[in-house]
Amino acid sequence: MGVVFSATIPVFLLAALGFFAQRVLRPDVPGYIRLVLYFFVPFLVFHQVAGAGGGRMDLVRFAAAFALGYLFLYLGAQLLGRLLGLPRPAARTLLAAAIFPNSGNMGLSVALFALGEAGLERAVVYFLLATVVLFGLGPALFRGGGLAEGLLLTLRLPFVWALGLGVAFAWGGVGLPLFLERPVAMLAQAAIPMLLLGLGMQIAGTPFRFGGFELLASALRLVGGPLAAALAGRLLGLSGTDYAVLVLISGMPVAVNAYMLAAEFGGDAGLAARTVAVSTLASFLSIPAVLLWVG
Repeated sequence: MGVVFSATIPVFLLAALGFFAQRVLRPDVPGYIRLVLYFFVPFLVFHQVAGAGGGRMDLVRFAAAFALGYLFLYLGAQLLGRLLGLPRPAARTLLAAAIFPNSGNMGLSVALFALGEAGLERAVVYFLLATVVLFGLGPALFRGGGLAEGLLLTLRLPFVWALGLGVAFAWGGVGLPLFLERPVAMLAQAAIPMLLLGLGMQIAGTPFRFGGFELLASALRLVGGPLAAALAGRLLGLSGTDYAVLVLISGMPVAVNAYMLAAEFGGDAGLAARTVAVSTLASFLSIPAVLLWVG
């Protein structure tokens, strides 16, 4: 139990500081988030991938389990939307809530605090896979078509290029000289607390009102996500840290970008924003439970 608290309390404290900063200082949150995602996160991705030891992770099996878990959630959300007779915007929003977890702000942070560098290494892979799904397939799922456009958008993201550069360094056995390694490591280490501060800022600007839909969508994300990932991981033989990270990150709350997709491509933006807030606050209880489950 002590490990669970030591892994989750820092996440919640840093998010609370971001919430307080937004209420008091009123910073430019979109500008701050762009700075973190487009500048600090690429250094984190490069540093983790370039320094990863070969053979410690079954990447193909992990990616396959990730995809299978996403498929379970996609089918479940589609079926649930039809059974409830949801209008198309609400059904699209439910779908976004189900398949787009907050694998960046919260996922990377919780994995680091709970499972150390090995957990963070795998969480970075999950984050990159989820980003491809989010920007590559998200617009197509919402409005139909647009797959090529979404994939081109993904290729313009700097952390995707940081991934490729990190893989080249790792495979080539090339290390950075010390005068470059130190600033890269410092920027990479700064990404996690900055992500959590940004999460708190985003929560501060999101209305907290909820009804049946927000509770259902949050439950689908926080409970259905880990269950789908656990089933996919067992079916494909994942174990150890690979399995733990897959289940843990699949239990993260709804990503803020789900609101963006809902607003841009035909979902219900109000429902999406409230679901982000409700699921994030509820995750403060569900994440410790998932950590206990995966041990």
